[in-house]
Amino acid sequence: MVEDAASGFCGAVLRCERGSVELQDARGRVRTFPLRPAAFLVDGDPVTLLRPVQPTAADRATADVPRSASGSVRVARTRARIARAGRIWVEGKHDAELVERVWGHDLRVDGVVVEPLDGVDHLADRVAEFGPAPDRRLGVLVDHLVAGSKESRLVAAVRTPHVLVTGHPYVDIWQAVRPSALGIRGWPDVARGVPWKDGVCQALGWVDRSGVADPALGWCRVLGAVQSFRDLEPALLGAVEQLIDFVTAESG
Repeated sequence: MVEDAASGFCGAVLRCERGSVELQDARGRVRTFPLRPAAFLVDGDPVTLLRPVQPTAADRATADVPRSASGSVRVARTRARIARAGRIWVEGKHDAELVERVWGHDLRVDGVVVEPLDGVDHLADRVAEFGPAPDRRLGVLVDHLVAGSKESRLVAAVRTPHVLVTGHPYVDIWQAVRPSALGIRGWPDVARGVPWKDGVCQALGWVDRSGVADPALGWCRVLGAVQSFRDLEPALLGAVEQLIDFVTAESG
C-alpha cells in the first residue's frame, strides 16, 4: 500500500510498467502514476518505487524459503503467541474464515485475535464498550466501504486514534475472491431486491437437489478455491495488511 504524495491517492500496487505504476484504492478505483524519485509515501515516509529486476541466484534461493498463505515467511515449530489486548473485528463468519485461511499463520505468530461482529450497525457503541487504548488497539474490516454507503456513514461515527477502520468495495466478502480462482469469468449481477448470495448461487448453479440456491454450498466452493493471497483482490489484501500492522504496532 502506497500513497501518491502529490494527490493523496492511496492504494495497493497492481502492476509496474515502464515509467509508471498502477494503484487500486479500497473503493476499487485504479489510477496510473509516473515513477518519479520520492513521489510516494509509505507510512508517511517518502519512498522511490522501482521496477522489479531480473531475479539473481540469491533471489531464487530466497524464493525457496517456506511461505505462509499470505506470502510471509513461515515460522516453523513455534507456539501461538499469547493473545494481545488488541483485536481485529470483521463483519461476519465468512469474513473471519477467509482471513484465517490466508493470514491465520501470521495472526497466531503475532497473537492477534479476529472476531466477527455480525454487522456494523452498532459499531460506534461496540467500539466504546471495547475501550481502545494505545496498548489496546482495534482494527475493523468493513464490507462495501464506499462513498455514500450506509457503511461509510457508520464508520464516520468512530473517532479515536486507537481504532483503524479499513474496508473493501465489494457487496460481500465473496467478491474479494478472484473469479479466476473459482474458474468463472466474473461475479454475476444480481437483481435489486434479490438476496445477493442467493442470486449468485442461482446464477452459478450452486443449488441443492431441488434447484434452490444454497449459500452454504456456495461458500464452501468460494473458501475452498482460496489457497493463498494470490486468489484475493488487492483491495482486500491491502485492507487486512493495514489492520495487522496497526494492531501489532508498538505503542509510542
